[in-house]
Amino acid sequence: MLKQVALIALMGMSASAMAGQWQVKVGGSVLAPTTSSTVQQLGGIEVEADHEYAFTPSVEYFFNDNISTELLLATPISHTVTAAGADAVKIKHLPPTLTAKYHFKNSTGFTPYIGVGGTAFVAWDEETTGPLDAFKVKVKEDFGFAGQVGFNFQPADAKNWGVFFDARYAQLSPEVTAKTAAGATAAKFDLDIDPMVYTIGYSYKF
Repeated sequence: MLKQVALIALMGMSASAMAGQWQVKVGGSVLAPTTSSTVQQLGGIEVEADHEYAFTPSVEYFFNDNISTELLLATPISHTVTAAGADAVKIKHLPPTLTAKYHFKNSTGFTPYIGVGGTAFVAWDEETTGPLDAFKVKVKEDFGFAGQVGFNFQPADAKNWGVFFDARYAQLSPEVTAKTAAGATAAKFDLDIDPMVYTIGYSYKF
């Protein structure tokens, strides 16, 4: 999915006859998982990713006033996963997300937009504690669908800058493998996260 969206965006850029505009956005995000997983292989315990905060800059290219493509970036995010209500795994991950967007331009400085695309979950540096302290945990990278709604507000006296808010949904369920100290696989399951990502920040168009 992510590769297909990137290919479509690149084809659109090469085919566009008009000079586009670049926009950079810097914002703060709340990552709020919407689901959890029950792991029968570990006694039916509930495993859930916790809410986290992140600095999430992005780069956007406008083909015209209505159509753009945006790449969401982030500094490495430290994420906590709980098991049976206690901290169990700490991981670092990146959530690169690419969306194609439509902006509803009008005569005001308020511009709503919607977007669809693909996202990834790239994890590393897994550390276990508490209920899973006896296991070695590996979280596999995952790819999924992403949807986005939001708005940009540009004050009347602003030439290039504005403020924005958006909400994204990411369909992510990375595979988790828990192994014993002897190397035997104790459990393998999908960690259902499917987070909502709420972002507010500042935009500047070149």
